[in-house]
Amino acid sequence: MKFHQDDNWLYTISAKRKLIDFNFKEIWQYRDLLVLFVKRDVITVYKQTILGPLWYLIQPLFTALTFTLIFNKVANIETGTVPPFLFNLAGISIWNYFKSCLTSTSNTFSGNAGIFSKVYFPRIISPLSSVISNLLRFLIQLLVFIAFYIYYYLNGAAISINEYIFIFPLLIILMALQGLGLGMIISSMVTKYRDVKFLLNFGVQLLMYVSAVMYPLALMREKLPQFAWLVDYNPLAYIIEATRYVLLNEGSFSLRGLAYTSLITVVIFFIGLIIFNKTEKTFIDTV
Repeated sequence: MKFHQDDNWLYTISAKRKLIDFNFKEIWQYRDLLVLFVKRDVITVYKQTILGPLWYLIQPLFTALTFTLIFNKVANIETGTVPPFLFNLAGISIWNYFKSCLTSTSNTFSGNAGIFSKVYFPRIISPLSSVISNLLRFLIQLLVFIAFYIYYYLNGAAISINEYIFIFPLLIILMALQGLGLGMIISSMVTKYRDVKFLLNFGVQLLMYVSAVMYPLALMREKLPQFAWLVDYNPLAYIIEATRYVLLNEGSFSLRGLAYTSLITVVIFFIGLIIFNKTEKTFIDTV
């Protein structure tokens, strides 16, 4: 029996793919599925809970309050002219976005094995939906930060938005790409090594302490100069420091640091994409 190739096909499903395959056209064709996954992620997270979406607000507020009491009141960490609570809330909000992107995308293969084995769609849509749904949560938390910002400003706090505020969207994109890239790497590793899943939560907590979430970079350079390189070369720490700089005019910022962070982020994303594309061909045999 002979099969004739039909040039009218929209696309061809094949095991042979490019090393770096991020098909925007195909993703756009499945945009309705992407929107459906985003809705699923937003609705099901706090389904059958009493407070529901209010947890989006409660978690960062209580964490910022805890950090303020422990690190600023007890440990006496100075935050310059910025109120400690607002300082911590800025760092926690952007950090939570990275953490949510990382943890949700790291479960892509193991959490979606059932649907992946039954129907075809671009697998990258699953981690992309996690990044977008977490962005919606981040925007809600950002509104809370703005509310407290206005409150402190009206009460005479020495805070102001920096002239580099226009790069704030870029910082969010960089944080999303880092979470997505690392999440795809971890998700691929989990299909063969389940231990990685158990180490993830511990690793995220450890990473938070070397990402300058609850202290300024200058403090690490002053108190522990021998370990300051761990934070200086951490692109996550730079994003958090730059976020506080553009929103609160406190901290440090450099175009060289932004270029370094952008380069590392792009490398992480493409490494994750390569490993993700390679794993999706055979993961169903090991997951």
